Amino acid sequence: MLLSILSGLIVSVDAFFIGLSLGLQKKCRFLYLAIINAVLFVLCMLGFLLAGQLYERIAFDTDLIVGISFIALGLWSVLHYFIAKRKKQEHFSLKTVILVGLVMSTEAMLITMGLTFIFLPESNVLIPVTVALAHFGYSALSFYLARTRHVKRIPVVWSHVVSGLALIAYGLMAVFVEL
Repeated sequence: MLLSILSGLIVSVDAFFIGLSLGLQKKCRFLYLAIINAVLFVLCMLGFLLAGQLYERIAFDTDLIVGISFIALGLWSVLHYFIAKRKKQEHFSLKTVILVGLVMSTEAMLITMGLTFIFLPESNVLIPVTVALAHFGYSALSFYLARTRHVKRIPVVWSHVVSGLALIAYGLMAVFVEL
């Protein structure tokens, strides 16, 4: 039980960098982050319920699904930033916030499903709750820190690249590391 909660806290660290990237955008409001995290909570609960149903029907190692999904999300996160930068798009738009929210929510849902797969049959509702609360806590803290004078000096590219690399690293761990 404690290991599943600890895992939910650890794998949600990428939310820190997502909150940081949103916080560095002057036009982004905390309300947007709160809405993203509300959707994220619902998707975490859905992921928990789906994982229990899907586990018996998947004939191969579920870690492959989780790992490949995270690697794809991480690559998308990094590439999306550089493509948007190359097209000289404005860093902040409502479309970007919605896309970031969907990626973050999908990623949290996959984390929940992956942890549920790993800890079945002992998994319980604390997994999605921990993942959702950790995402909100990390992203809210970093959003607040991004509004401070010292953190504003960090280039926006760092937050996008580090967030994407964290997702890729988690995906590689899911594929190659056995708990």
